[in-house]
Amino acid sequence: MAEKGKIQEKPNLSILAMISFIASFIIARTFTTINPDTVLTSGNYHIHHFWFGIALLAIGGWLGISYQNERTDRLAAILFGAGGGLIGDEVGLLLTLENYWAEITYTFIIIVLTFASIIILANRYHKVIRTEFTEFLRSNASLYISVFIAAVSIAFILETDNTTIITVSSAFAITACIIILAYFIQRIRTKH
Repeated sequence: MAEKGKIQEKPNLSILAMISFIASFIIARTFTTINPDTVLTSGNYHIHHFWFGIALLAIGGWLGISYQNERTDRLAAILFGAGGGLIGDEVGLLLTLENYWAEITYTFIIIVLTFASIIILANRYHKVIRTEFTEFLRSNASLYISVFIAAVSIAFILETDNTTIITVSSAFAITACIIILAYFIQRIRTKH
């Protein structure tokens, strides 16, 4: 039994939700590609499948927070992922209000899947990542790579007026400087 106040992990559910997300996105996109004229209408309303996605998200979320049972948790993860996939399929339509096939949909899906994968892997392998990162900070490679990243980032900042490039380059430069500082602090500590 878990200690009181300690968070219990459910490691397989995030992967199950991501698989469900991908599957529902692919199924919705395939169905719409094969049957572009199939539209659910009620009176003057055109009902898009993102509404079903919102319902599935709500049901999956409610089941996930209301019950603590392995089978119910799996069902909640599947419903939550499927709902997210149906909404993700219509991101282009939701953002442009007219273009279901907007390129932003694919960009959104790639970003969501990338961040979900990173979070799942970081959660699963956080001890190994921490050990590897600590070893990296102790190596000379961290100093060389960080100096390179800081120099290139500062060059980008000085050469542009683009706010996005300045923001991203500043974040890289600050991160590189923190790693350089951590490298020297580590070196000072090991000498004493």
